[in-house]
Amino acid sequence: MTADLAARADALLAAHRPGDPLILVNAWDAWSARVVAESPGCQAVATASHSIAAAHGYPDGEQIPVAEMIEAIRLIASVVGLPVTAALEAGYGDAGATVAAAIEAGAVGGNLEDRLKPAEEHALAIAAARAAGDAAGIHFVINARTDEYLLGGKNLDRAIAAGRSYLEAGADCIFVPGAGTSHDVTELVSAFDGRLSLIGSPRSLSLTELARLGVARVSVGPGSLGLAAAALRDGAAQLLSRGDFPDTLAYRPPGA
Repeated sequence: MTADLAARADALLAAHRPGDPLILVNAWDAWSARVVAESPGCQAVATASHSIAAAHGYPDGEQIPVAEMIEAIRLIASVVGLPVTAALEAGYGDAGATVAAAIEAGAVGGNLEDRLKPAEEHALAIAAARAAGDAAGIHFVINARTDEYLLGGKNLDRAIAAGRSYLEAGADCIFVPGAGTSHDVTELVSAFDGRLSLIGSPRSLSLTELARLGVARVSVGPGSLGLAAAALRDGAAQLLSRGDFPDTLAYRPPGA
């Protein structure tokens, strides 16, 4: 099992190529993970903590108990044959223990967000996560998130300083959700030697442009849950208005 996880971790790390970014469509349960994993070109499956929490009836922000979050990760990892990288919120107060539990559940990488804590404090959490991966015998791929653009003042210099401290502490990539201008993305790519992760949406730069600028990783976070919700909402509206049956309603589970 350790050898398999180690191989998946190495594959996940290798998929982070500046200029040819790893595209991650986030999943929230076993079913969505299968759909994503079976899509052509999928190299890895990422979880979305917001979506997992929502699917379990909790608000975002570590309101879902860590045991339930880990169990959701376990279910996702159990149904796909690809590397799984998990959104681990801010580490639930003990990043090392949370990462160890995620690895035991089958994850080989994870996001850890700083929520604007002092960079030196979050760097300690990153170091603890790295130590947990080392203890498990794998290179756990750490995507360290700075919330300077999402929750702070969108200060480029502060985001760069935080990201560099996280890289020094053992992170593999720096996640800066909310950074969206070509100028800022270019500066972040340069500061982190290409090890930049962003979230994509209709309001962000295009995937083509993000690749041109040298980004290494792009995920969609809760956006994929929004895709599913929009399809369900549209289908429900069509049915409840006594319209025709939607074509996609013909779906049947394999073997049914």
